[in-house]
Amino acid sequence: MVAVIGDVHGCYYTLQQLVDKIKNKYTDIEIFCVGDLVDRGAHSFETIDFVISEKIRFTLGNHDLMFYSFFKDPESQMGKTWIYNGAETTLKSYEDNMEKLEEHLSVLHKAPLFIDTEDCFISHAGISKEFQDKISKEILNQPDDLEKIVNSGLDDLNSIVWNRGELLNLGKLQVVGHTHRKEVFFNEVTNTIYIDTTAFGMNKLSAVIVEENKVLEIIDQKTFMGDSDSRWNYYL
Repeated sequence: MVAVIGDVHGCYYTLQQLVDKIKNKYTDIEIFCVGDLVDRGAHSFETIDFVISEKIRFTLGNHDLMFYSFFKDPESQMGKTWIYNGAETTLKSYEDNMEKLEEHLSVLHKAPLFIDTEDCFISHAGISKEFQDKISKEILNQPDDLEKIVNSGLDDLNSIVWNRGELLNLGKLQVVGHTHRKEVFFNEVTNTIYIDTTAFGMNKLSAVIVEENKVLEIIDQKTFMGDSDSRWNYYL
């Protein structure tokens, strides 16, 4: 059994409350996140610090990758586009915390693109149907080979950090974020559950409790005032 949290986007106080709710009901459960820890919300620094301290495992989101690339590979497409994708709040959150920047960037650099657990397959945006000719059942059981495939062309709109199109049915439950929704949504055809419920847009942060590819429960927390603001509501 695992808990998987959707896109946090700097909504630190909301994340704290959601983690408390999960732990109060499922004391020893392992907690994961689909990434996009940073940008748009007000507390990206605090969010990463909290995820580290709570030992929450997360997959790399496109915003996390842009943030990292801006500092480590600024001439890359990811690095160049970050400043237009909600970076200002992240930069502000680090103004008085620059001594932790390198540590946080190192944590992001080590984050995987996917986490394949016994209970579900976790990634930020999911494995696109465009990969159906490259990914066989055998490849799905070989994480190193799968990593090489999904790690190529991360700038592409079908990549595991950017995709919003139809996903590949992996034969097990995919848990993804990235695509903004008001409510957690399950696609039966692709066996995918979408859990980005637009916390940064003053909606809510959601988590799913999953066991053996079945969603047992959805736990959510309304976005706290001060984590984000209503200017992002157009994403809903």
